[in-house]
Amino acid sequence: MALRLVSDFDLRKDVLPWLRAQRVASAAAGARGGGPGVLENNYESLRILNVERNGNVIYTYKDNKGNVFFGLYDSQTRQNEHLYTFEKDLHVVSCSVNSDRTLLAASLVHSTKEGRKNELQPGSKCLTLLVEIHPVNNVKVLKAVDSYIWVQFLYPHVESHPLPENHLLLVSEEKYIEKFHIQVIQEDGSRVVIKDSGHLPRERVAEDFVWAQWDMSEQRLYYIDLKKSRSILKCLQFSADEKFNLMFEAPLDITLSDSGFKLVNFGCDDLQDQENLSKHLTLCVFTNHTALLNTFLLLGSLCVCYSPKFDSWEKFTYSVFYFHKGHGKTFTAALGSVDSHVTKGLTFLNLDYYLAVYLPGHFFHLLNIQHPDLICHSLFLTGNSEVVDMLPHSPLQSLSGSLVLDWCSGKLYRALLNQSYLLQFLWNARLDCEKMAVLHCVLSCGGDRRFLEAKIIQWISENISACHSFDLIQEFIIASSYWSICPETSNMDKLLPYSSVLTWNTEIPGITLVTEEIALPFMKVHSFKGYWEKLNSNLEYVKYSKPHLHYNNSMVRREWHSLISEEKTGRRRSMVYVKNILDNATKVISNLEARNLEPRLTPLFQEEDNHQRLLMGLMVSELKDHLLRHLQGVEKKKIEQMVLDYVSKLLDLVCQIMETSWRKHSLHPCVPHFSGRASAAEFKVFHIMTRILEATKSLFLPLPPDLDNTEKNEKLKFSIIVRLPPLIGQKICRLWDHPMSSNIISRNHVKRLLQNYKKKPPSSVIHKSSFSVEFLPLNYFVEILTDIECSNQALYAFEGHDNVDAKFVEEAALKHTMMLLGL
Repeated sequence: MALRLVSDFDLRKDVLPWLRAQRVASAAAGARGGGPGVLENNYESLRILNVERNGNVIYTYKDNKGNVFFGLYDSQTRQNEHLYTFEKDLHVVSCSVNSDRTLLAASLVHSTKEGRKNELQPGSKCLTLLVEIHPVNNVKVLKAVDSYIWVQFLYPHVESHPLPENHLLLVSEEKYIEKFHIQVIQEDGSRVVIKDSGHLPRERVAEDFVWAQWDMSEQRLYYIDLKKSRSILKCLQFSADEKFNLMFEAPLDITLSDSGFKLVNFGCDDLQDQENLSKHLTLCVFTNHTALLNTFLLLGSLCVCYSPKFDSWEKFTYSVFYFHKGHGKTFTAALGSVDSHVTKGLTFLNLDYYLAVYLPGHFFHLLNIQHPDLICHSLFLTGNSEVVDMLPHSPLQSLSGSLVLDWCSGKLYRALLNQSYLLQFLWNARLDCEKMAVLHCVLSCGGDRRFLEAKIIQWISENISACHSFDLIQEFIIASSYWSICPETSNMDKLLPYSSVLTWNTEIPGITLVTEEIALPFMKVHSFKGYWEKLNSNLEYVKYSKPHLHYNNSMVRREWHSLISEEKTGRRRSMVYVKNILDNATKVISNLEARNLEPRLTPLFQEEDNHQRLLMGLMVSELKDHLLRHLQGVEKKKIEQMVLDYVSKLLDLVCQIMETSWRKHSLHPCVPHFSGRASAAEFKVFHIMTRILEATKSLFLPLPPDLDNTEKNEKLKFSIIVRLPPLIGQKICRLWDHPMSSNIISRNHVKRLLQNYKKKPPSSVIHKSSFSVEFLPLNYFVEILTDIECSNQALYAFEGHDNVDAKFVEEAALKHTMMLLGL
């Protein structure tokens, strides 16, 4: 399927065997209590409570007596550990463990009949406890209130040694968030206890909010408060020293009720009726960093995904606010039959360069977040597609990054795009918009780029004429060159072209959209690092960089024509300038040759052609100047190498397409001979060559130079024309201003006029020849042609070429005769 879910954790496989082993060991020792307890057959009580920043999973289960056990699965060692046991029949609302595993915070409510008072604290509905677990020791009551409480320990960004102070967030259903400062000390060797547990300092972090989301990986808190009925999104960043800063405020054009309350990613909340998720609004924030060869490329994206309460069986509406781009899009997806009821909630997933939005059984939308302007760069599939049918039908909870939780099955996954499946889907895609979106999606996945490009080129060669909305070859060359360079350097996505398509007006079946500009986040700090530096750069770009800074070849085109013109008129730039350009071309060719492990079959870019070398060198020179102007903080040598790699990549892709075509049709590794009849294979290769020429024309890439009209080249061009299908050959002749073309056009015109000719009495009108040459056979023949043209003008008009007539034939015949006679 389009999504590949790689399992990180499975309650049934990673925890249950350990619990059964513990039960057997306890029974053998005759144990009564202690350890993980006797689980008996109460396995259905086993569920995940939380996933901490280090990937450790906290879970809970009950024995047959209702006692509540807490366990931890270590994601590094893949071992389980028993943390604590409450010998009461309680229901766990929330739980968190500090990074040193010395403290456990939990909030619990009584799990018996509604209305029964909590036995531990009479009159309270929810009990929030802080427990010393290294070893199990004191229990401190943090809260005993009538509203639900959620707990979350802060984790340091660098885990090196045990911390003397821990920090715990308490989120109240009463719409406030507190941070507790908890100091610990060691006693009797390794025993860890809370220092001055009777007076734990606390501070108010946020209040009067209606929605909050925790980002465990980046240690960020997002929340929304209402000011004058307007939703304001805020973000708190908790730093390594456990301080926090308000990073930004951003207005959101969504409707929220001040009586509402919703939390995202504060553990695994099962208080809501999960079967009725479709009746509730969905709101989540996604930011991105992309793993690349053990490093992280910061994209600086900030997306807010929102879906209002579901109120129609015929359509589903959701919005994505691309704050890093300065606009938002509201999508309306048709659900098809009114009988296809929506019983599951909408799922948003974070997939690096993409966001996945899907409604189980109805639609799947893969949204491009780096280049969201055109809908054709995002993939939309309806419920009729097998891709939608193959997606998980249980609701997935998107945690930090690409981590997702299937709470129904107790499984934790890494959600990735399935590159091999998308390649297969590319062959079966029907719509141009699907081909465009999947092409970019496949390239964004990375991997063995040479293998990937070979697969795509194979697809292009089989579907060369299958796209009508865009040029497949051109799009592939631009997109693949972009993805080969941009992931390596920040901000390159703003400077290099991403696609050959600049506008898209074709409707996509099953979905409509409305795009609106949105207010940018107001940054509340002035010093930025990491993600915040990149986000701020994106926001500055949206504010001040219009029109866009994407490189185009207009400067190369003007400069190249100027150099050629100067060469023809005898004027030249300085020798140093021209030498530098030609040196650039030499480096490109050398780099191009180094990319190939075996000799090429096609002789592209091997000619010693000065004009071709000038164009190649100018591409390097102009792109380097463009990047030096706009790419800040990157060394000049690195920019020069990137430019060299990018230009080489453009040309290498052209060579790859040619090579693939020649090898597929087993052509000889030299220029084809045109003396004999063309084979079917040669014609197919020639067709692809013409499409390459058409695709690269607007890109202004250096291709083999135009042939002049020497005798050798004339024969070559003529042999090509006569081997083409007649209609194509006629079109080519109209473009080639040469006596040979005139001869072919004249022959075709005469053939059309005479194919239904019936001899008639001579006309009384005498048509004078346009030449003063008295050549009676020609004069008589031209008179016949003129007479046919006059009497059948409507029938024999030469479509698209009204100037072809008897006079044209006469002139062509005389010129051809004079040429044969050497006059």
